[in-house]
Amino acid sequence: MTQLISSIDRGSQDTPLIEQTIDQFFDSMVNQVPDNEALVSRHQNIRLSYRQLQRQAKQLASAFLKLGIQRGDRIGIWSHNNAEWLLTQLATAYTGIVLVNINPAYRLSELEYALNKVGCKALIAMPSYKSSDYLEMIRTLAPELQHCTPGSLQAARLPQLQAVIQLGTQPVAGMLRFDDLMASGDADDAQLTQLAASLSANDPINIQFTSGTTGFPKGATLTHRNILNNGFFIGEAMRLTAQDKLCIPVPLYHCFGMVLGNLACLTHGATIVYPNDGFEPLSILQAVQEERCTGLHGVPTMFIAELDHPRFAEFDLSSLRTGIMAGSPCPIEVMKRVVRDMHLEQITIAYGMTETSPVSCQSMTDTPLDKRVSTVGRVHPHLQVKIVDADSGQIVPIGSTGELCTHGYSVMHGYWGDEEKTREAIDADGWMHTGDLATMDGEGYVNIVGRIKDLVIRGGENIYPREIEEFLYRHPAIQDVQVVGVPDPKYGEELCAWIILRPGQTLNDEALREFCKGQIAHYKVPRYIRFVDAFPMTVTGKIQKFKIREAMQKELKLSDIHTA
Repeated sequence: MTQLISSIDRGSQDTPLIEQTIDQFFDSMVNQVPDNEALVSRHQNIRLSYRQLQRQAKQLASAFLKLGIQRGDRIGIWSHNNAEWLLTQLATAYTGIVLVNINPAYRLSELEYALNKVGCKALIAMPSYKSSDYLEMIRTLAPELQHCTPGSLQAARLPQLQAVIQLGTQPVAGMLRFDDLMASGDADDAQLTQLAASLSANDPINIQFTSGTTGFPKGATLTHRNILNNGFFIGEAMRLTAQDKLCIPVPLYHCFGMVLGNLACLTHGATIVYPNDGFEPLSILQAVQEERCTGLHGVPTMFIAELDHPRFAEFDLSSLRTGIMAGSPCPIEVMKRVVRDMHLEQITIAYGMTETSPVSCQSMTDTPLDKRVSTVGRVHPHLQVKIVDADSGQIVPIGSTGELCTHGYSVMHGYWGDEEKTREAIDADGWMHTGDLATMDGEGYVNIVGRIKDLVIRGGENIYPREIEEFLYRHPAIQDVQVVGVPDPKYGEELCAWIILRPGQTLNDEALREFCKGQIAHYKVPRYIRFVDAFPMTVTGKIQKFKIREAMQKELKLSDIHTA
């Protein structure tokens, strides 16, 4: 391997890029492995071959068209993992409809913002999950559902939303049932054939919301070419084949499930296995044993929960060989246990961001273990990465710290409806500026060492403190608030809020958490809350968040988590 002189590297170009749309590539895979199991959704007792999955996806695609949803329209999905999610992902690809992933942890204000920001014409939603009533939240935002014909909604707060499609079995006023919608479609619909000829690999096909420093999520818009190629090369790094079965407990609304999971499998004829609708470690161990899974994905906290489950030793996990650990830095000792105790000798580490489809760097199945626990691998095929001085923009020498930038096919189409933010993220030469601080060694291995943006990563969820601050500012008793991340052995980081109250006002932890309940996602509610008289500041009046972090670490006796 050539030794690099400066911190810039280009991936292999031996395997050409895919220039087809997702549906075209999927159809060709179906022809190769029609009888292979494509999907096993264990909690639904659903098993579909590649041919069956294709027919059902086309039937749903036809139903969308008959409902009046057309190429370029946006359809949101607000659900945990299930067969309907995968069918919707493929059906939107067949029709050129843009799939909008909505985080199941979103609550009223976040859902309203997301649907209106990108103008969703339809929303698919699960009825409930644990204590969350999704249909009631939708009715709160669109009370007009109670008296409208299903598919003809006219809601004041959601003006572009015309149809709500619920995944339950019971009829709900103003909403369509998913199964009834499916039944209206025709897998042999001639419209689909006509549409296929007009679709382009460069068409936007997916919008994923990523939290912004402005306090409002931005809609990263991705094309067929973006995510299809990324899914393919992720699968290549794992050496996936049509004989592999990948257990996917990570959420589909996130790139991890949708691209690193679904698309990595579908581009290799492999089997997708959903162990459950949400994360539950016992069901994962059972799925791996009973389905003889060869791959397993997860963020470090998931692997820790599986390893530490009281029944862990009962399960035969010897079929496992590969998978991906990503989402947050991996503790070195956890990686060693995963390799030793879960038989994941060929597990890979992946790094990326939603705006780059998402993976830019990944280790390989044969990357030495010491590199897998200390780096995020090397640049992906057909991509370039460089590390630059944040002030000058100059590429830094090997081993020096700078901002990681990515260039190539994976860089997003842009932020939906926000050219200014797009220009801030992607420079004139097409480089995506990640905001992450990194180093590169002479072999091209990249190590993420910190973040320019004040990002908190809690259990794989990216949280921007500014968004939480802006929400908390709405409380009438709060004068000022600063949110930081502090180390946590389970989640990697937890949120801490320092709050200055308005004169004469009172507030306690319990009341503040009640204020957050139902309005922002549970993982965005600060775990630690402190009421203070002032924030540490520089002489120029700039708040020193690092001093808040240091003070909390000292008070709570928290040490930095030793990570790869």
